[in-house]
Amino acid sequence: MEVLHMISSWIWGIPSMVLLVGTGLYFTVRLRGLQFRRLKQAFQLALTKTGHGKGEISSFQMLMTSLAATIGNGNIAGIAVALTMGGPGAIFWMWVIGLVGMATKYAESLLAILFRQRNDRGEIVSGPMYYIEKGLGKSFKPLAVAFALFGLIASFGVGNTVQANAMSTVLKQTFHIPLLAFGVVLAVAVYFSIRGGLERVSSISTIFVPVMSLLYIVAALIILVLQANQIIPALGLIVQYAFQPLAPVGAFAGVSIMVAMQVGVARGIFTNEAGLGTAALIAGSAKSERPAEQGLISMTSTFIVTLIVCTMTALVLMTTGFWDPTGGTLSGVAHDGSLTGAALTSAAFASVLGPLGQWTVAFSVFFFGYSTIIGWYVYGEKCLEYLSGSTKFNRLYQVIFAVAACYGAIANLELLWLVADIANGLMMIPNLIGMLLLSKIVIDHTKEYEAGTIRKVA
Repeated sequence: MEVLHMISSWIWGIPSMVLLVGTGLYFTVRLRGLQFRRLKQAFQLALTKTGHGKGEISSFQMLMTSLAATIGNGNIAGIAVALTMGGPGAIFWMWVIGLVGMATKYAESLLAILFRQRNDRGEIVSGPMYYIEKGLGKSFKPLAVAFALFGLIASFGVGNTVQANAMSTVLKQTFHIPLLAFGVVLAVAVYFSIRGGLERVSSISTIFVPVMSLLYIVAALIILVLQANQIIPALGLIVQYAFQPLAPVGAFAGVSIMVAMQVGVARGIFTNEAGLGTAALIAGSAKSERPAEQGLISMTSTFIVTLIVCTMTALVLMTTGFWDPTGGTLSGVAHDGSLTGAALTSAAFASVLGPLGQWTVAFSVFFFGYSTIIGWYVYGEKCLEYLSGSTKFNRLYQVIFAVAACYGAIANLELLWLVADIANGLMMIPNLIGMLLLSKIVIDHTKEYEAGTIRKVA
């Protein structure tokens, strides 16, 4: 475990954070704050664009599948982990990575459309491995292979076992469901959902994502209305501890500014995936003739996940006092500090809404986690296809992926979070390097689009 902690700290150290935040800032500046200037248009496109041109799914289905993979238990368990490990300041740095990450996700998806191609079954495939190899040349193929390999590994961590673990923990706490029994049922459900590939996953996501998101957001809003007098103090603590160490209290060891920053960036990436390259893995499958418009649609997922859902979770935890392992400094609500992850968020909801709050989190954790697992299956499948050069191993991958969900339901939470963080960082680095080297294409294409002179792609 200590070795994994060291690896995670190294991967998410200053060089990686500079690369991640620097890439987002670079695209933000060079694109003249496109994520802010065109946010309204991006949402209009996301809700109205049906899609034309080659592709497997509509732009809306693509967005729902992307959200299915990102609005997961990172928004419930991950925020609780961020607050307990990094303090309120971690949320500020999560906002930063979300805002600049919108430009990163825009660039990823634009490149995905420009460099997409077809696999051995005639289906559209896309992702960082394709725009790195095709856009930069064969000499950069090792970088493309590295992304695909780490992406395949990450599909079992951040996209599968971590989600299953959060689901099993909360369902056991709420409904006393045995971990192994739940794991077996989950594995069967996942297997039959992913057998249909991208089209089945996108169909399920189009139904699940709007419903589960609305349920969770409404419950969180009710709590925040009831705790309205605590919101401003909570926001104050978020800003204060982004630039000030959180002092030790009792058994609590305290948090430095650097730790708050590292935790915030890592959890931010875990929740919105901006910079990982995952958005590009399915963006190319959208029926779109204009890469810039697909980029705009994709970046809305980062705004929804980080600036809305994650912020609401953080404020619920803080206004109810459940972020603080010493017993709550805002509302005075005491707890014994034994709860972690999704269980801590569940307790925070229940402290205001009673059993209804606990059930809301339990159902949200289940549906968020389930949709994330099947969404990440698509990511892993695309990486496997690139590495193998065909689709012949997809069936075997489906079986292994489903079994991994069962394992995640009974495994150690801390170990899974560490592995997930490491896998995220390892797939992020080759993607960001590739994007920076291809940045001129993104910038020139965006300028042409905004000038109205852009050519449609097939």
